[in-house]
Order: sequence, then structure tokens, then C-alpha cells
Amino acid sequence: MNKIYCPSLTEYKRRLSREVQLGDLPMGGLNPIRVQSMTTVDTMDTLGSVEQTLRMVEAGCEYVRITAPSVKEAQNLLEIKKELRKRGCNVPLIADIHFTPNAAELAARIVEKVRVNPGNYADKKKFDVIEYTDATYAAEVERIRERFRPLVQICKQYGTAMRIGTNHGSLSDRILSRYGDTPLGMVESALEFLRLCEEENYYNVVLSMKASNTQVMVQAYRLLVQKLDEEGLQPYPLHLGVTEAGEAEDGRIKSAVGIGTLLEDGLGDTVRVSLTEAPEAEAPVARALIDRYTTRAQEAKPIAPLTDDFTSGATAGAHEFKPELISNDAALSPIDPFQYHRRVTREVLNLGGQNVPRVMADLSRLPGLEYADLRAAGHLYSAFLDKFQMNDLGADYVYSGQQPIPFMLPNGLKEVVDYSAWLDGGQRPEHYPVLTPTEYAAAGARHPELNFVFQNLASLTPAALEQLRQDATAVLILHTDNAHAMPEIRRAFFRLLHSGVTNPVLINRQYPALTPEQTQLYAATDVGGLLLDGLGDGVVLSTELLPERSKAEWLQTIDQLNQLSFGILQAARTRMSKTEYISCPSCGRTLFDLQETTAMIRKRTDHLKGVKIGIMGCIVNGPGEMADADYGYVGVGKGKIALYRGQEVIKKSVPEERAVDELIELMREDGKWVEKEVMEPVVG
Repeated sequence: MNKIYCPSLTEYKRRLSREVQLGDLPMGGLNPIRVQSMTTVDTMDTLGSVEQTLRMVEAGCEYVRITAPSVKEAQNLLEIKKELRKRGCNVPLIADIHFTPNAAELAARIVEKVRVNPGNYADKKKFDVIEYTDATYAAEVERIRERFRPLVQICKQYGTAMRIGTNHGSLSDRILSRYGDTPLGMVESALEFLRLCEEENYYNVVLSMKASNTQVMVQAYRLLVQKLDEEGLQPYPLHLGVTEAGEAEDGRIKSAVGIGTLLEDGLGDTVRVSLTEAPEAEAPVARALIDRYTTRAQEAKPIAPLTDDFTSGATAGAHEFKPELISNDAALSPIDPFQYHRRVTREVLNLGGQNVPRVMADLSRLPGLEYADLRAAGHLYSAFLDKFQMNDLGADYVYSGQQPIPFMLPNGLKEVVDYSAWLDGGQRPEHYPVLTPTEYAAAGARHPELNFVFQNLASLTPAALEQLRQDATAVLILHTDNAHAMPEIRRAFFRLLHSGVTNPVLINRQYPALTPEQTQLYAATDVGGLLLDGLGDGVVLSTELLPERSKAEWLQTIDQLNQLSFGILQAARTRMSKTEYISCPSCGRTLFDLQETTAMIRKRTDHLKGVKIGIMGCIVNGPGEMADADYGYVGVGKGKIALYRGQEVIKKSVPEERAVDELIELMREDGKWVEKEVMEPVVG
């Protein structure tokens, strides 16, 4: 299988794409990664659209997308553009088109770029399963090509760029019937349109593969690049985004998991972070993600090439080294980058095997630990009951370092201490030691059930790998100080895989010089990118290198890191610990106040662990993007809501004022509803 989808898995290199011109601001090629966002004002509100666009540009947005659901909105793009230019704003405008080729053909004469969705441009989606022969399928493709051809010719004539933007949620029935609800279906949906563009010698094209499921999104982009190369098509620039990412912390984490994973491998020429917030809030988040790579190539330390595993004696002997395979190191990758498979590991206590990834909270810097302080790790002490209550974000392990906790921990919470503290404390069975590579290499006392071992790529020598292979109690904590962090830890995982080492691994990261907001985005990228490839059995976000602070500030930091750890696991689809909201970012098509409605639904349902609720402003991507959702709340008319169970509409045209109650009643009928538990008062 051809696994090559990026320039290198170990060295930071941006994929060199074809340059595409958008007004005076080109993208792709050697240009910087650009920031894009989308207005939420009704497109017929000219001044409102202009004012919002100006705010977005002020916030750092370089391209502005505006919905044009019909010809009248497409025509009004001219008035919006005139007013912007009159005010001295030359930001390139992008028309967002669904269902209406005539609107696209008009908009292409006005704006700098047109976005079309191949799933609904000239195709349909009624969730019908259709049987096609090769001949009837080819006839359908030809029909779509002929409907699409005029737009290509207009764009070519006017010098207008085009984005062929596949959405996971709006694949046509035709594509679904042949390829299924898969990354391959997403890629083929775009390639059908792209092949016609090349036939017409039109190359001013950008591609995107958006999904609300981060695993699907990353796999689709990777597969797209591989297919472009395989077919000998042009290296078109990529627009990155996670659709319906949501709001606040969850939306930012989910966006970083998807977008950041691709940026780490040098993929991406524009970025849009889709938040259920005001559009001017999106650009700073996108910029924070992008800026991490401005000096990455200069700051990164060299990472041992994958060939080392086949020439150093590190492998278990199951692989034959073939030099002709290594024009790109991705050819030696032991994982499938286009499909999720969790790394197979032995089970050690409750780590690895079939267990969900675990969270370890770092309390080692916290002075004078008391019962109430465990609240920061998700374990709440009730003075009234004199016992602990664990919320859904309760850490599985706490690391106390050199300061063993002086009281009995709540049932299920396990304590990890430094090896020297474990020895000095009498090797207590309820404490699990963590060893340095040197301590582990020396023959000494061990816990009979579980021993954590700090390791990095350099310390995974042939001798260390052999020792780990023989040790059924060892769990690795992989870390790095390399600026190119995720690829180096991934490289360490590859060495374990090449060597036949099946010990569980916790991913360890720390960010001593960053703001909480940067930490959120960077950790989501570094840890989430590994989890998406099935690498990792847990997370440790350390506090070791953070500046000193007060106890209250330490508790706040630990709480933030604990919540972040669980948020990353959820965004990567590896451990569901809270309600998930798949909510769109709003646009001019939206039929209700998305921010207000999302907040209202969240307030009443945020205790439903593992339940996924889709909140969609209109029907364009609604039912499809809710493919992963248990329930859906979709605008279908002014003040009217449709309620879904999965992709099946259950109630149509529910008045908006009753819709949340009706949604809860639907959950109640399905046995998914539970009342909120009232937590007892806690100390502190």
C-alpha cells in the first residue's frame, strides 16, 4: 500500500502546492498559510455583512466567505463588494454555494473565489440506497460533469478561483451507494469535479475534505494528497477545517486535533476554525495554530530516520530492510494513515489492552495537599458524607512525585510516585513507581503489578527495547523536548511497533512558556495527532517546568490540564466522558440564534455522558454531519425545528420555543435521559 501523503514524517517540510490567485492575495505555493472565516449575517443585509467583514479582517481574517444560497444573494455580493472597496477594504471574497449552480455561475463573475460542494452542486441527498451498474454510474457522472462545466468555464474566463469542498455530512446518495460513508467517498466526490477542471485546463483550484469527526477528516485529507499524486494530478492547495467543531474550549480543542495534526505534517494552505461564536473569534485561534509553524523548521531538532530501526538492531527481526522503499520515510511507516487502528498492547492493570485511554493528573508541585484539593483532578470531597464523589472528568491516576499523598485516596484513583520515594516509603503496594531510563536499566526492586518508565526516542535503545519486551509490568511515559514534538513521539511509537514492543504508553507533554490558550491548542495537536493514529493509552500533561505560583493558582492549573486531557481524548474519539455537541458555526443560512440555542441545549443536557447532539442552523449539512450524532436539532424554517434520531427525522416543524423540551422528551422515550445529579457540598 502506498502510504505517502506528506513530504516527511520526521522532518518539518510544507507540502509544496500549486499557487492559486485570489485577488491581490495568493495562496498555496511558497505563500504563508492564510486565515479564512465566514460571515453569519444575512447576505441580503448589505451593511451588516460589510460591518461584520470589517471586524473579521481587523481580527486577522485574510479571506472572507459569504453564503449565497440563491441568485438574489449571489447578486447582492456585488453590493457588498462595492461597499467594502469603497471603504478601502480589499479582502478577497468567497461565495459559498450549495444546491444552486445558477447562483454559483453568477457569483463567479463577482467575487474572487467560489466554493462548491460536490455532494449537492448537481447531485442529491435523500439517504436513498441506489444500485448502479458501471454504465448507469458513468452516465450519472457525465450528467454532473455537464452541469458543472459552465461554472468551470466562467471561472476560467473571469480569473475566479474555486474551492471544491467536500463535506462528510453532504456526500450524495450516489457516492454513498458506491463508496460508503468513508474518506475514500469524500475524496472521490471531489476528484470527479477536479478531473473536469483539468480537462478544461483550469487549475485555479483549492480542495478541502471537512468533517466533524476528526478521525475521518484527517484520513480524508491524507488520502486526497495520496490520490492526487497517484493520478498525476496537480498538487492543489488545501483548505483545512473541522466542521461543526462547537464552541468555547471544546470547539478549540477539536479544531486543533484535526487541523493541527495535518499542519504537523506540512499539509494545509488556508485554515478556518469553525466555532459556534462570532466569526471574528475564529481568526485569532486559526492564527495561533498557524504561527506555531512559522519557525518550526529552524527550531526542530533532527529526528532519527525510520531506516535506523532496520539498521541498528532495534527491530524484532520481522522486517526486511529494502533501501528502494525510502525515497520518502512514510513508506516505512508501520501504521495505516488512512484508517484508524489502535496499537495492540498488552494489558497492565487497567492500562492498554481494551481499556480506554487513561488520564494522569500531575500534583507533584502542589504544596500541602488536602482532601478538597483533589477536586482539581475531578474527585470531589463531600464533608457532609465524609467521602469522595468522582465526576465524569475524574483522573485515573495522580502523580505526586516526591510527596506521597498523606491520606487514603478515593476508590479507583491510583497514585504514582518517583522511584526513590517509593523505595524510601517502604515500597507500598498502593503506590506505583515511575523510573528514569537509568533506574529502569539497573536491576532493582520493582512493583509486582505496575511500573511506569520515562522514555524518549533516544533512550529506546536495543537493550531497553529488549528489557521492555520481557517486562509485563512496564508502562512507558513517552516525552520529548523537541520543538517538532508530535512527530518525534510518533517516531518513538514507530520504533516500538517495528521492535514488537507491546507495552502500553502514556503520552507526556508540558508547555512551560505558554498561555493557557496556547497550551490548549498545542496539547490538542501534539496528543490528539497521535491518538488519531491509534497511538497512546493515556495522557499526562505535566507541571514540572511551569513557573512557581500560589496554591490556588496551582489548583486552577491542574484543573485546566485535567479538563484539557479529557477534552483531547473526546475530540480524538478515543474516550467519551461528556456530552458532545456537533454544532455548526452559523452563517447567513442559519434559521435561529445558534449561540443562544447551543447554550440553552448545553445547559439542560451537559450531564448526559457520551450522548452526541447535533445542532444545525439549516438543512445544508445538518442530517449528514449528524451521522455520528445520537440526536439532531436542525433549523428547517423561520422559528421551526426538525428533531432527528440519528439521520432519521422524527418530528418536523416543531415550534422553536418547544423544541428543546421535545428533544428531551425524545431522549426520555429512548431511555437515554437521566436527571441531573445534585452534588453534595464540597470542602473548599
